Amino acid sequence: MSILKLKYSCKAPFFILLLLYLFVLKLEVQKAVNTAQGLFQRWTELLQDPSTATREEIDWTTNELRNNLRSIEWDLEDLDETISIVEANPRKFNLDATELSIRKTFITSTRQVVRDMKDQMSASSVQALAERKNRQALLGDSGGQNWSTGTTDKYGRLDRELQLANSHFIEEQQAQQQLIVEQQDEQLELVSGSIGVLKNMSQRIGGELEEQAVMLDDFSHELESTQSRLDNVMKKLAKVSHMTSGQKNILEGERNLPLEFSLFLSDFLRQVLNMQNWLGFSLESTEAFG
Repeated sequence: MSILKLKYSCKAPFFILLLLYLFVLKLEVQKAVNTAQGLFQRWTELLQDPSTATREEIDWTTNELRNNLRSIEWDLEDLDETISIVEANPRKFNLDATELSIRKTFITSTRQVVRDMKDQMSASSVQALAERKNRQALLGDSGGQNWSTGTTDKYGRLDRELQLANSHFIEEQQAQQQLIVEQQDEQLELVSGSIGVLKNMSQRIGGELEEQAVMLDDFSHELESTQSRLDNVMKKLAKVSHMTSGQKNILEGERNLPLEFSLFLSDFLRQVLNMQNWLGFSLESTEAFG
């Protein structure tokens, strides 16, 4: 499943995955373009001189070149869609307008390279040359000698025109390849800087998770201590309740008790009140933390 089919969210891991996907996909497209250009050069050589290879090699090279060009077009669509997502949130992805413009230029130039190769493959003159080469291969050398001089001159001119056109195309492709290599060097520098940003983001996320883990441990210890103190209070309350049973109320019982016990009871009730206030604050803090 492509990462572009995932539901968009604002979580940091999604940003990291999308940026890495953008960089990796661009490198894959560049690699595929280099492979396609090598296949195209070999395909041109085979059309100009089919006697140097078998029919199977010609068919394989043609099909492989077409499949590569089709795959590059699909990857460019994914790359364009990824850049659209990043362009909608440039600050969150830490990419400025210049970097986005460079990536769009790469897509445009790569599409032009693919379009030129496809146009060259579908040219009627190339198809005519391929048919002539196939007929020559089927008829053999003896059949070729029986052709008229006019027909030979006609195909000779066509062959020279195609060779000249292919030479110009190869020169243009080499210049375009040099430009792409220079752009790739610039992209590698941008990738290096972006990887540093992603590394810092990961470290900050890890630090925050560690701090939250420590806070949870401290809170767990506080809850255990509170539970212990609450148990002690309940035991003292049970003891007081037992000692004051049979009296009408706590105030009357306090007047009938000795002075020392009355002071003890008053101090104990004050501690219970403080404990209740503290427990109420702890519960509010727990809800806020959750």
